[in-house]
Amino acid sequence: MKTTLVFGASLKPNRYSNLVIHRLVHNGVKTEAFGLRTGEIGGVQVKTNLIEFQNIHTVTLYLNPKRQIEYYDAIIDLNPSRVIFNPGTENPEFYQLLAYQNIHVEVACTLVLLSTNQY
Repeated sequence: MKTTLVFGASLKPNRYSNLVIHRLVHNGVKTEAFGLRTGEIGGVQVKTNLIEFQNIHTVTLYLNPKRQIEYYDAIIDLNPSRVIFNPGTENPEFYQLLAYQNIHVEVACTLVLLSTNQY
């Protein structure tokens, strides 16, 4: 089963990253979460250490472009098949770095992809 990592997971229930974790789980997608604080969202443990993640197929980003910079190498090192840039996370500089590593870039909304069966 392909695993999705929600990158920038927030424990606040009104955040899109929180909502997407619930939707991914509801849709039967194996889900992991990385955030600034540990906790649980919809049965998924939010971890604060990237070393704990392996075999990630998709990274769905919920960090603004400036905050992404410090994680470029860590995300590339996860070697995902694709990275989804949700609204507000668009980052052409990072697109190029990912493409150079043969990682597919998708500029889309994970919630929309799920609701339209395109995920």
